[in-house]
Amino acid sequence: MQATDPHPTPDLHATPIADWLRLEQAAGVGRRSVHALLAVFDTPGAILRAGPQALGAHVTPAQARAICAPVTPALAALIDATLAWLAAPDHHLVTCHDPRYPPALAEIPDPPLLLYVSGRVELLAQPLVAVVGSRNASVQGRVDAESFAAALSGAGLCVVSGLALGIDTAAHEGALRGAGSTIAVVGTGLDRVYPARNRALAHRIAAQGCIVSEYPLGMPPLAANFPRRNRIISGLAAGVLVIEAAAQSGSLITAQLAAEQGREVFALPGSIHSALTKGCHRLIREGAQLVETVDDVLTAMRMSPLAGLPQVDAAAPASEDDAILLGALGHEPVALDALLARLALDPGTLGARLLELELAGLVTQLPGGRVQRIWR
Repeated sequence: MQATDPHPTPDLHATPIADWLRLEQAAGVGRRSVHALLAVFDTPGAILRAGPQALGAHVTPAQARAICAPVTPALAALIDATLAWLAAPDHHLVTCHDPRYPPALAEIPDPPLLLYVSGRVELLAQPLVAVVGSRNASVQGRVDAESFAAALSGAGLCVVSGLALGIDTAAHEGALRGAGSTIAVVGTGLDRVYPARNRALAHRIAAQGCIVSEYPLGMPPLAANFPRRNRIISGLAAGVLVIEAAAQSGSLITAQLAAEQGREVFALPGSIHSALTKGCHRLIREGAQLVETVDDVLTAMRMSPLAGLPQVDAAAPASEDDAILLGALGHEPVALDALLARLALDPGTLGARLLELELAGLVTQLPGGRVQRIWR
């Protein structure tokens, strides 16, 4: 007679985590259906044990069969990969039944079943504000995003954004400078970084803030994933600040979702001549709060304003001549010919002084022989 192993190897595919993954990955069964089943059966394990007949009273027969289907090799591999990923430090899988699941996110019409989190999961419980905007941001837009995010983080708010290039990147960079830190909500599995150019930034966020995704490991950056992840960005936050958005911008989707979810919507105005501010101006016309300072956001969110902090340009002009040149630039992009006429300088002298100011971070060169002052 064969002896019984006193320490049998546990079936990892029968763990609660595996039950959640089986339920989430069931073919043709959407999140709304799963939430409806959880309201009846309480746990994924109970749903999986209920059988097709009991489930058929709440979902279609095809959905009931999919839920009760045996674990496929592909699903088994996903379960194994997820359990291995969770064994690493600061990796978390937060289910919608987990006390760490953000209450504000649970209130949206289509909340995720699972949140994969890399980093400081406790940030999900902090006061959150989203900062989003154009991927093809201007230099001024990136400066504004970084400055606003740094100040918001310094005031104790955790800044949420989407790890995209442009405004998102600047917002994360600025927020990492403050105590509030930052959360990046991404449209891939957390075993990938997209865009690849933000790999170093993603590692910093995972170490100092956290990265969040509803997508399983191995999920590539499919185009359809990013509009869906926007509902998480707005759902996590008490308010959404839009900095630079074209008339047809993904950031407007986030702002619309925020409004539908009952969140505050803020927009930074800009030049009437810039295509990158058309979306912000549209939001303001539709009722978004016009923002000029960080205090505008903090006051709306019932937080103490930063009135006691000095509002100083971090890179003030070094000389009176620089101040005159910067004054001549004004607030709009200026053609070099027009600037030469305003200042009565020769091209060589103007070019040298503009280069010095560009190296100091006070101006930027634009396509078409134009130059613009950077306001901080």
